[in-house]
Amino acid sequence: MTTASPADPEAAVVFGVLVALGELFRMVMPGNREVAPIATAGALGYALLDTVGGVPAHQSPLQVVAVVAIGMFAGSLPHFAVGGAPRLDEMARRLLIIALVALCFRPVADSGLGWGPVLVLMGCAVVASCFLDVTVAAVIRSGAVRARFGIVLRDEIGAKLPLCAATGATAMLIAVATSVMGLAALLIFTAPILVTQFAFRRYAGIRATYLQTVRALSRVTEVGGYVETGHSRRVSGLSVAMGRELGMSEEELLELEYAALMHDIGQLSLGDPIPGGATVLASPREQRRIAELGAEVIKQTGVLDRVAYIVERQCDPYRSADQPAPPLASRIIKAANAYDDLVGDSTDRDRGAAVLERLRLDSAAEYDPTVVEALGRAVDRHPVRF
Repeated sequence: MTTASPADPEAAVVFGVLVALGELFRMVMPGNREVAPIATAGALGYALLDTVGGVPAHQSPLQVVAVVAIGMFAGSLPHFAVGGAPRLDEMARRLLIIALVALCFRPVADSGLGWGPVLVLMGCAVVASCFLDVTVAAVIRSGAVRARFGIVLRDEIGAKLPLCAATGATAMLIAVATSVMGLAALLIFTAPILVTQFAFRRYAGIRATYLQTVRALSRVTEVGGYVETGHSRRVSGLSVAMGRELGMSEEELLELEYAALMHDIGQLSLGDPIPGGATVLASPREQRRIAELGAEVIKQTGVLDRVAYIVERQCDPYRSADQPAPPLASRIIKAANAYDDLVGDSTDRDRGAAVLERLRLDSAAEYDPTVVEALGRAVDRHPVRF
């Protein structure tokens, strides 16, 4: 019987080309996650391949890894040519997952089991690859952003599991259909993941546009001379770092970032700017007016109501007899804004320590003590200002 072996490289070439094309058209999802669903589906499909048009496929795990690695490298060459170097950690993670699937599945596939057990094993391999991919990504990301592993794992599951499921299902379709239709099945059964990638790319583009718009809007107060240059960016970076210290989810961190960038937008209504834009030195009444006007501006977007509420409550004290405590995001912005108002872009650690001590003294009513301690840890972890 003729077999699809390294001596007959047609299947290897076709799958290698599919992986290369997938790497060429990889995309960046929200949260700055690089993904290549077409390449991953093709690589996983090749690792799970049992027969090609009825001819048994006996590619070794080493051959699977070699084909996928060459395809990844070939697909990355155009990115290198235009100066867009790929993220080697992301590529290494994808290759590692494929290698583990090939090492576990290929010996079983070559043992002559019937289609029933093979399909069950395919499903188990796909599920295992999804969870392994998410777990490894969470380990890498938790170290990169200095966040707790459990929180990052939850975010990775929410962000990547739907795409992992679509990719794994496509890989199984490719492997099963190729056994009947031959290599022509790749042209048909990569279409679903192509549509899925288009939808995710569009979603990622919308999220990126939102963030760019918010960042541009936050600079209006700086250009107008209402706040110091870089104030909104520093408060935003410090707030996100504090949010991670306090275990906020990625979606909550995104809302926190939006609100922190626009927390001073209400100052545009002032006839005379506050000296240095330091709202912490303004009267409580003036702070309330700035927060409410800023919230009204944000509400006009029609899609950021929760962000508007965070901005509206940012000036409220932590403990008040008249109303419940502000949201955690509002408490974070209040502390981060006060810190930056008093420290600015200075890197003097003694000055920063003195401001932290001042905020701690006000923690009885004005600032949340837990948030102030998170501020201290964030400043210690990021001695260079954001």
